[in-house]
Amino acid sequence: MSDAEAKHVLGLSGGKDSAALAVYMRQHHPELDIDYFFTDTGKELPEVYEFLGRLEGFLGKSILRLNPDRDFDFWLKQYNNFLPSPQTRWCTRQLKLRPFEQWLKPMLEEGKKVYSYVAIRGDEEYREGYSSKHKNLKIVLPFKDDGIDKPGVHEILESSGLGLPKYYDWRSRSGCTFCFYQQKIEWVRLKEQHPEAFEEAKAYEKNAVENGSPFTWSQGESLDELTEPERARQIKEDYEKRVERAKAKRQQNPLRDEPDSLDIDELYGQAKGCLACHK
Repeated sequence: MSDAEAKHVLGLSGGKDSAALAVYMRQHHPELDIDYFFTDTGKELPEVYEFLGRLEGFLGKSILRLNPDRDFDFWLKQYNNFLPSPQTRWCTRQLKLRPFEQWLKPMLEEGKKVYSYVAIRGDEEYREGYSSKHKNLKIVLPFKDDGIDKPGVHEILESSGLGLPKYYDWRSRSGCTFCFYQQKIEWVRLKEQHPEAFEEAKAYEKNAVENGSPFTWSQGESLDELTEPERARQIKEDYEKRVERAKAKRQQNPLRDEPDSLDIDELYGQAKGCLACHK
């Protein structure tokens, strides 16, 4: 098939980078008929769905929901009730990548060329995108190619009128409510912002530990331990100290408007989280 018959797709995580890329492609490449998709685990923050709704309004186009045919609870049983972790990221594989690959499979099998646009920024040399295993699937990195960095992403979202997803008021990454890449301060805030989601995560953790899982959601301590009043106070104090140190070290660029808030990458080092969830 010719390039004129190619399929163009762009995955959205509910986070700022992928949303900014959708806006950027809409503004700079309106000639492309891009299919926007969101792989829904069913365990996303409510703010994610709200933001996707606003993004649909801007794009003037529905965002396709790719729902895995088997949910988190099914795969948890398949993995002997062991929680996903940085060492065994089965949630990424089964709930994010698998539905994406199944969706593309018929197109690729009929010989259609597929261009997948991924939101890796120009200042993210440490990140690697999804590795294509099919000759007809081409991964495109517009932000990296065009030198769009983190402040550039903020500028795109602000100028479009969308702004940031509301969860950035208390959390720095999107993804599942109980994502194991969260920092401890984010678990404390999850309990404050969405106590029902926190209790669900705690129940999963308790069941996993009882079944012999070597992992808890947060490294080195259970969610019960992490949110004991004294421990939670300590985590909040440590977070505030990190913020103050980071602000003192930060070099402002007088030629650009940069956000006052600091994200997880600036406070805890470069993120190694799941690209499918956090972008």
